Amino acid sequence: MLLYEKETEKILKACFEVHNELGNGFLEAVYQEALEKEFIIQKIPYEREKLLPILYKGEMLSKEYYADFVCYDKIIVELKAVTSLVKAHKAQVINYLKAADKEIGLLVNFGCNSLKWERISKFENRENR
Repeated sequence: MLLYEKETEKILKACFEVHNELGNGFLEAVYQEALEKEFIIQKIPYEREKLLPILYKGEMLSKEYYADFVCYDKIIVELKAVTSLVKAHKAQVINYLKAADKEIGLLVNFGCNSLKWERISKFENRENR
């Protein structure tokens, strides 16, 4: 069984609902707003645009990251609305996981005809679905 499998399934169900309703072609901000509404409908606990401070040797850096969502206080959800995901998108999620000291992230792309997503583990760097 995958770590936080039930929670990630619920998050992905909400993402599929948004994609089924809106399709592709909108800006990321549209999907973010719609997904927030879907999280409320499906009673998925979340924080939107969660600040992820970065520490260096115990000292906070001035550069900050913002995750699109942190759900269940343990899963980072990063949204994209691009024609295809690239390695830099995955690296972004891995950095967010490190900064937030979280173990699992979902990289979700609304920019294609069908929803594309990847489950990313801080430890394994890649988990295939």
